[in-house]
Amino acid sequence: MDRPKVGIGVIIERDGKILVGKRLSSHGADTWEIPGGHLEFGETFEEAAVREGREETGVQNIVPETIISLSNDIAYNKHYISIGVLTHSKTGEPTDPEPDHSMGWHWCDPRKLPDPFFPHSRNVIQNWLDRTIYSGKRIA
Repeated sequence: MDRPKVGIGVIIERDGKILVGKRLSSHGADTWEIPGGHLEFGETFEEAAVREGREETGVQNIVPETIISLSNDIAYNKHYISIGVLTHSKTGEPTDPEPDHSMGWHWCDPRKLPDPFFPHSRNVIQNWLDRTIYSGKRIA
């Protein structure tokens, strides 16, 4: 039986801006996204957020703050329970350490996102901006 996977979406915030990059592989290719990936066995949400943020953006000094979003995402013929984690980074600029997976990481105003934007990532950002951990909206 298929079961939902657990996805981690990471907002890396600095001076009111967040890191976004272009998604190149897997479902949602050619959309913009925040860093993210799968929760690994034995990890906390915060550990997964720091690991995924580092792996995808190259920014090393990521400090987790809090859980900011929970969503039940069904899209691209996949089902994810998505956990959004707010993190901060005071120094270091992004690179493209996984150029087959994502690239073009840059700081962006969270209220002026580029299009098209990966719906799972958009949910995390919107819940954070709305200060609503769970909205009940479904991606379809």
